[in-house]
Amino acid sequence: MQKTAILLIHCPDRRGLVAAIADFLLSHNANILHADQHQDGESMLFLMRVEWDLSDFKLDLARFGMEFSPIAERYQMDWRLETSSPFPKLAIFVSRQDHCLADLLYRHRGGELACDIPLVISNHAEAAPIADFYRIPFHHIPMATGQAQEVELRQMEILDRHRIDAVVLARYMQILSPRFVARYPRRILNVHHSFLPAFSGARPYHRAFDRGVKLIGATSHYVTETLDDGPIIEQDVARISHRDQLEDLIQKGRDLEKMVLSRAVRWHIEHRILVYGNKTVIFD
Repeated sequence: MQKTAILLIHCPDRRGLVAAIADFLLSHNANILHADQHQDGESMLFLMRVEWDLSDFKLDLARFGMEFSPIAERYQMDWRLETSSPFPKLAIFVSRQDHCLADLLYRHRGGELACDIPLVISNHAEAAPIADFYRIPFHHIPMATGQAQEVELRQMEILDRHRIDAVVLARYMQILSPRFVARYPRRILNVHHSFLPAFSGARPYHRAFDRGVKLIGATSHYVTETLDDGPIIEQDVARISHRDQLEDLIQKGRDLEKMVLSRAVRWHIEHRILVYGNKTVIFD
């Protein structure tokens, strides 16, 4: 696989930004493969993703920050550098409903998700057969009343031992503590079974059915300390009619959940998401 570097930038919008970035990369013999940019006119922000082939790149990536800092300081850039390899390590958390887990593991085995998945963690045992089928180690850690802190300590010890880069909540029906969230800023991805901000929290399909909605949705987002309020990555909807019962909403919603979560995971591991404020830009 071709090894590439990815530079993600946001900063105040000014003339000459694209030229300064391109000139810097070309001065070190970068072969730019993809470049995408966006101007947020309301916030007067410039956002960019640029990816280049590292085969003939003359600058050691360990020195990239030192060499790039004069440009970054001049334009007040908030930036980060990523590479396409080694693959990031993802841990998947799941509860009883395993449809999102099964979809992610299937896509991973098929090569759609360029990452490593060294483990699955669950507070229930129902998903163990799926993890076993894909030969992924399964950690069953029951969540008894009053044991949330102890369970999270065990979870974090496992994640640290495997050097996990990001956590995917594939219908993991537990609220993470602020301490846990703070350990993985913008690296915990969740799927919520509603079109946020509508019907946040528990039992959204039941509340949507009681409300008589004509559309249901699903949302993938980064997790923050505030429940279901993190930066939104992807959403999708399906039309509902008066003939649909609660079970129909749940079934249609499951398909949406799988799609929006798998897209979010793929965009995250390909470093296509740039967060600013409580918004995201998804670069093509």
